[in-house]
Amino acid sequence: MSPPAIGEHSRVGPTKLLVVIVCYRSADLAIDCLRSIAPQVGEVPDARVQVCENGTGPESVTQLNHAIDENGWGDWASVVAVSPNRGFAGGNNVILGPAMASETPPEYLMLLNADTIVRPGALRALCSALDARPDVGILGPRLEWPDGTPQTSAFLDFTPLHEFIHSAATGPVSRCFRRGHGALPIADAPHDAEWISFACALIRCEVFQACGLLDEGYYLYFDDADYCRLARQAGWRVVHYPDARVVHLRGRSNPLKSLAAKRERRPRYWYLSRNRYYAKFYGRHRLWIANALWHGGRTISLARELVGNRPSSVCRAEWRDIWTNAWSPMKPHKPSDRQS
Repeated sequence: MSPPAIGEHSRVGPTKLLVVIVCYRSADLAIDCLRSIAPQVGEVPDARVQVCENGTGPESVTQLNHAIDENGWGDWASVVAVSPNRGFAGGNNVILGPAMASETPPEYLMLLNADTIVRPGALRALCSALDARPDVGILGPRLEWPDGTPQTSAFLDFTPLHEFIHSAATGPVSRCFRRGHGALPIADAPHDAEWISFACALIRCEVFQACGLLDEGYYLYFDDADYCRLARQAGWRVVHYPDARVVHLRGRSNPLKSLAAKRERRPRYWYLSRNRYYAKFYGRHRLWIANALWHGGRTISLARELVGNRPSSVCRAEWRDIWTNAWSPMKPHKPSDRQS
């Protein structure tokens, strides 16, 4: 694994807010994201942004640096290039690690997807909200589509029972076990959540000091659920704050959402992350119980599909893929596991 190559604009210094953007095959999206941030940088004292170009290649690094030069963003934006692709957690840690190791780490650190557009005033609103809530460790905005339609972005913890509900895909089952379902209702007022999407999340420096960096055992997915759970175990609240809004162009930078919607086969890394999460917080035997519950729920949905001549409600080969690495779920992923 090669050491980080620091972009020509990179700089280190005290700051209130450090925004971290991980970019892989999404330079155009990252530039649009920077463009949405540019008018807001002056609203938060000593704010800066670092983009981790996560293994796409030198052309992407050049494109990002050129955009920063051309638009005059060099006072607050910089690029760090690494190769190969380290995934979401690893890409963020490339920037989070040095920031947290500095003598004056940022007060707040924001994880922000490249496929986002930050609505006007959102940076200031999130920082002000965290200033006013010293017991909150992680704060997430309302994520929405470009037309303003809200997306679900606040959730309950994944549990083995969640697997039964998900695979059953039946209204009566979901209503019977409402507490076990993953998504919280969309709300207009701030509220606690067990985890929020890390498409955009504002995190206190003290949370990283207590919990460490992101777990690089997750290549993609489940890293946000994992880290929010660790933060809550350390005594911090996780809050969804819909007064601040961020557009999430979901599915533009990764095909997994569209694959799942079409019930196509998910990438291997998704199941590795899922199984790591269950083993980490429940133990390997409860991962196996979660898988058994998935199969129990699947008997219900399959019966409904056969009787009603309905399409499948689960992804192709999911019955087999949920057992990926089930014997050793905490084993590190390999480069071959990272293919989309």
